[in-house]
Amino acid sequence: MIEIICIAIAGIVVIQYFILIIRVAFFWKNHSKSSQSDPPFVSILVAARNEEQDLPRLLASFEKLDFPKDKIEFLIADDQSEDGTLSVLKNWCENQSNRKFFSLKPEVSNQFHGNGKANALAYLSKYAQGDFFFFTDADCRVGPNWIREGLASFSPRVGILNGVTEVQATSPFSHFQQIDWWNTLGITKVVSDWGAHTTGLGNNMVISREAYEKSGGFEKIPFSLTEDLEISRLIKNAGFKTQQQVSSAMLLFTKAEKNWEALLKQRKRWVKGAVTLPWIWIICLSFQVLFFPAIFYLISQNLAIGLGIWLLKILLQALFLRFISSKAERRLSWIWLSLYDFYYLLSSSLTILYYFWPSKITWKSRQYP
Repeated sequence: MIEIICIAIAGIVVIQYFILIIRVAFFWKNHSKSSQSDPPFVSILVAARNEEQDLPRLLASFEKLDFPKDKIEFLIADDQSEDGTLSVLKNWCENQSNRKFFSLKPEVSNQFHGNGKANALAYLSKYAQGDFFFFTDADCRVGPNWIREGLASFSPRVGILNGVTEVQATSPFSHFQQIDWWNTLGITKVVSDWGAHTTGLGNNMVISREAYEKSGGFEKIPFSLTEDLEISRLIKNAGFKTQQQVSSAMLLFTKAEKNWEALLKQRKRWVKGAVTLPWIWIICLSFQVLFFPAIFYLISQNLAIGLGIWLLKILLQALFLRFISSKAERRLSWIWLSLYDFYYLLSSSLTILYYFWPSKITWKSRQYP
């Protein structure tokens, strides 16, 4: 009986990846259309806290955007940084009429929201003049065609457009994080193309002004440390759809977490949001984790069957990730793909343990319950 259950669990995961490959190969949706000759005015909103080291790379990438300067504004909040972030912003915005920075004072904390980032973005939105709001993070780097592709990929009744973000890999640890992000964002792309609601992507997301205002925006979301998920729910409830565009033009880059401690703090915050997902998502995610005890049991009972199923899963998973990344003109290494399951087993196990560990969540030098 136990063996049958384990085969069923492992089989479901294998079938999931087979279906994902079929959806990418035959049902892929490229939402990008021809660019508008007279593009709308857009606002780029960034909340920054203690980003002195990473912020210059983002700002340098902003300067390379292929978009009319009179059609774009940059709104960046220094959220009570304890380093030189404010100085970086002052220098970058000096004598530039379309660049504005806001130094959020302590009395502004929690004015709109208990989540520091959500509060800063809600504050910035009050000053945004654009017809579309583009969101990214201070530790990211955008491509020159990010704005044009974001606008070209919107369609009627879409409220949120997500892009795709790749972790920059410089070590084995960061290579596995890179694959992890592709796996998650690849699955959300397939589900989105299928017509189901997914989530927002806080570091690569476009929201129309209409959807933002009708939903109430960040100041109306309930307290959460996954503000992108909550804003997507509000916008869905306001009658708008979520789409995802995976292409080289909508590809952004972010840095990897530097060690296990930082990674687990990040994942604990993400799990806080994941447990509020619809039950069908939770079941699918649970099967991904349950796959490993199931496959280890099968290996202990029948080495050939157990290893055979596991190798098939690794192959299908790798093919799916190669297909997805190629849509953005990226190529993942077969070596890291073949070893990814060992990383996933360790990271998911530690994440579950750390999630239930009685400690507060530390995020940007702030602690949350």
